[in-house]
Parts: sequence; C-alpha cells; structure tokens
Amino acid sequence: MKRHETLPLVPIQRGEGVWLYDFDDRRYLDTVSSWWVNLFGHSNPRINAAITDQLGKLEHVMLAGFTHEPVVQLSERLRELAPAGLGHCFYGSDGASATEIALKMSAHYWRNSGRPQKTQFISLQNSYHGETLGALSVTDVALFKEAYGALIFQNATVVSPDSRDAAEGEDARVFALRCAAQLEVHLQQHHASIAAFIIEPLVQGAAGMAMYHHAYLRRARELCDQYQVHLIADEIAVGMGRTGTLFACEQAAITPDFLLLSKGITGGYLPLSVVMTTDAIYQAFYADEVARGFLHSHSYTGNPLACRAALATLDIFAADDVLNSNRAKAAYLNRVAAPLRVHPKVKNFRNTGMIWAFEVDTPHADFAQRCFSLALEHELLLRPMGNTVYFMPPYVISEREIDFLIGQTLKILDRLGC
Repeated sequence: MKRHETLPLVPIQRGEGVWLYDFDDRRYLDTVSSWWVNLFGHSNPRINAAITDQLGKLEHVMLAGFTHEPVVQLSERLRELAPAGLGHCFYGSDGASATEIALKMSAHYWRNSGRPQKTQFISLQNSYHGETLGALSVTDVALFKEAYGALIFQNATVVSPDSRDAAEGEDARVFALRCAAQLEVHLQQHHASIAAFIIEPLVQGAAGMAMYHHAYLRRARELCDQYQVHLIADEIAVGMGRTGTLFACEQAAITPDFLLLSKGITGGYLPLSVVMTTDAIYQAFYADEVARGFLHSHSYTGNPLACRAALATLDIFAADDVLNSNRAKAAYLNRVAAPLRVHPKVKNFRNTGMIWAFEVDTPHADFAQRCFSLALEHELLLRPMGNTVYFMPPYVISEREIDFLIGQTLKILDRLGC
C-alpha cells in the first residue's frame, strides 16, 4: 500500500473490447486480460445479454439440496468438452478455492479407500496454485508463502521442466523427459504417502510464464498411474483456450484425475471455479455414512449469474471458431514481433497459444515498476514479473491492436534504456 504514495491507483471508469478507460478518458490496452481472466473483451454484448436475461429469472440459490438450469447446463457442456472421463463437476468461487477442493478431495479419497497415510502432495519448483493456506502449501514462490510458513503444511517440490533451464542445444522434449526422470525417482521413494501431484500444464504462470514440452505431462500421467498418485491439472490460468487448445491437457492427450478451471471460464465477468473429476473418485464418496461424503461448500457455489456468463463464453467459442482464429492471431503477432525478438535487451522470447513472454536484460532492480508506469504513458497495461514481460491479451484483439501493442512495447524498452 505504501507504494501507492508514489504510484497512484489507476481509476477505471469503463471498458470496451481490449481497452480500459479512466475518468479522463485515457485508454489502456489490457495486455494481461485483467489478470488473465478476460477472453472476449470488456463489456462483451453477448455475455452482457446472457447475464441480463438471467437477472430476470434467478440471481442465486444454494446448491445444498437445490439445483438450477444454468449449473446443470454448464456441467453437461463441460463434460462434453473436457478430456474423456471427467464427468463430475464440483463448484467453487475462485481459483484458490478450486485448489483447496482438489487437495481435500484427493486426500479424502485415499482415506475413504483405506489408505489414510496418503496425505502428502508434490508440485513443481516455482509453482503457483493460489494464496489460501492449502494452496500455499503447494505453491513454491517465497514472496507469497514465507510470512505464513508456520501455518502451512509443507510439501515437496520436484524440478520444473521450464525450457529456459535446458542445457545449451538441448531439445525441449529431451529436457522435459530428463526432468520427468527426477519425478519418477521421487515417486519411487515416497509414493506410499503421496496423495497427488499438482501441476500447471504447459505454462507455469507466476514462474515468469515458464513454458515446457507436453511430453512431461504425458510421462507424469504414466508415472502417477504406476505409483497410484492422483494427477491434478491446474488449468485455472492456462485453460479455456490460452495454450492453443481449449484445455492444455489435450496437447498431451491425457486425462487428469482432477481438472481445475476458473479465471477465463466466465469470460472475466464473475468469480467461478470448477473442479472436474472422474466417476471412480465420485464413487468413493457415494455412501450413506455422512463422514464419507465430501463436506465442502461455498455460499455462492455454482451461482446462476456466473454459470450463465460461462455458458455464454462457451457459446462464443463455438460460434466464432475461436481456437482457429486465435492460431491466426498468434501467427500474426509472432511475425509483427520479429523486431522485439531480436532486440538486444530481449532474451528467451517464447510463445504458447495466446501467451507470450520474454526477459529483459536490465540493471534496474525496480524494472517491473518502471515498466508498468511507462507502459501507462504509452497506453498499455503491462505487469512484468521481475524482469519478465508477458502478453496475455483478450482473444478479440485485432491486427491493428497487435501492431499497437508491439510498437509501443518497443518504444517502452527504448525509453527505459534497460
């Protein structure tokens, strides 16, 4: 909060498409989709219409002993779209809630299955899965968790397949499998006490958009099957088309035991999260004994307004052939970004789907803050992580707006002097 004495909050009055406007009508291109949530632009008329229609019918009812049409429809749509076998949906309020639900459900499954000793979890180095206490226990970003170390159940991490760490000249797939071999060693030694392995498929967001080869996911699925450990795919940030397919797991042709969705699922409109799981896990809780049930709830679980926003979002994917359109836009941005890729201060320029990132060689410890402030002067909303600059724009970005984004970013790098 003290930082805002010199870096005032930016008051936003309205949004339209990829743009945010302040009260002086200055505009900012939302290059980060308002923390990775907005898919089809601000004030999207189709999502607006769906929510408005729902407002006239039902704003909310609890999902304890009740149900409603939007949540049933959304569950059925997700079942049809998700990797095969994920036929059950459990709803929460946000991404961290989805992580908490999956961790609890995994451990409780093993308890109900006569293996109560399986209470440990593993995650990748530099992983991020949320900031509630359970989620922090599988998050490996010191800035977020060190202050709460005494409150957190500590879990192990395994080396990340982040392609930036590959040896010079080493193929990304070969490096990913080399990292997977270390996962295998850990599972060999500790599988009896491990409930689940949680992973962000293809891209580790808070690690600076660490990207890796899908061979790691495929091998992780094989190892989790071999050692009877659940695989939790955290697609909170990378799902809903961000990596080029609707779900990142599709690129490895795997089905996780748990699939976590949030952020873009409502098009960036309303908080909603979903944990999708298999019939085998569902059946472990299907019993007369109350203690065997999964006793977890949120007041606004499966909110009808949020579910209608999610249904409208899925409708847009289908009607507009969004995934193919995104591939064309990604190819265009990569062409336009050629000068950025070869900029003398830019390193590790990389792209997966509708996510781009690069590191800036800079001596400035406060680079992220300087870049953010200068970007606002150039009509961009950029939020670097350390010296990593990334783009994750709404899918409705036009070629003209892509030209603007790249051109302004080059100006910012030149102004910073790096």
